Amino acid sequence: MFFVIESGSTKSDWVLIDNKNNQTFYSTMGFNPYFHSADLIEKELKSNPEIYRLASEIKGVYFYGAGCSSPKMNKIVEDGFGRVFTHADILVEHDLLACAYATYRGVPVISCIIGTGSNSCYFDGLKLSEEVPALGYVLGDEGSGSYFGKQLLAGYLYHKLSPEIEQDFFSTYGLDKEAIVDKVYCEPNANVFIASFMPFIYKYKSDEFMHQMLVEGFKRFIDVHVTCYPNYREKELNFVGSISSLFEEELIEAAASFGLTIGAIIRRPVDSLVSYHVKYILSNQLTQ
Repeated sequence: MFFVIESGSTKSDWVLIDNKNNQTFYSTMGFNPYFHSADLIEKELKSNPEIYRLASEIKGVYFYGAGCSSPKMNKIVEDGFGRVFTHADILVEHDLLACAYATYRGVPVISCIIGTGSNSCYFDGLKLSEEVPALGYVLGDEGSGSYFGKQLLAGYLYHKLSPEIEQDFFSTYGLDKEAIVDKVYCEPNANVFIASFMPFIYKYKSDEFMHQMLVEGFKRFIDVHVTCYPNYREKELNFVGSISSLFEEELIEAAASFGLTIGAIIRRPVDSLVSYHVKYILSNQLTQ
């Protein structure tokens, strides 16, 4: 049996594939080596009875995660998973590769992630390349949940929201300036906290402030992470991630301002990622 896992900073989607290609879905917290240690990963996996009971039977783990962009970072995840899946080969790769696999349809593609964080790559079916780096939620992550969450919190604290929306925000979350500053600057996983307000933004996405914030944020993403590729207007442009799916209309509006048409927008890339693995990677092993 094999696990194929697609992980953002907030949550991970797991698919168990047995030798007959039967598939079972699981979910855990997201594992990002910039925020989570091997010890924490081990602890979380061992505390999940559904997954841990299968550990000894797993032959391979294919993990694609946010933050897994260097051997040093990947080793953190490898160590954590290796302590649990002791009989498995562990492969840890960047979530960009999962994005590329999930959106590849036989022609070169610019594949974009917009979830808690954001990033993009160019994939021709064999080689993946990046023109600009992902800088994380402090310096980058344009158009992402953490990007918009920061703008919402700033708008709330600066009293830029309408009185009705400002009151609803306080009634919903009970957060004042001191609590927000403490969670952002003093507590761990600030990026996840900041991105957690996207349901509230979705609730009011037709509001003038919210709509403009969303469209301008997606324009910023496209300007940084799409126009950087040579001949970007001639390439297929696809997206994965919860934010790109939830705010599809605003994303399409932003793309149209650049004269771009979006192909696929996939909320759960793990489904297409599994199909890619079954077809190209696990085809021989599933019959053994």
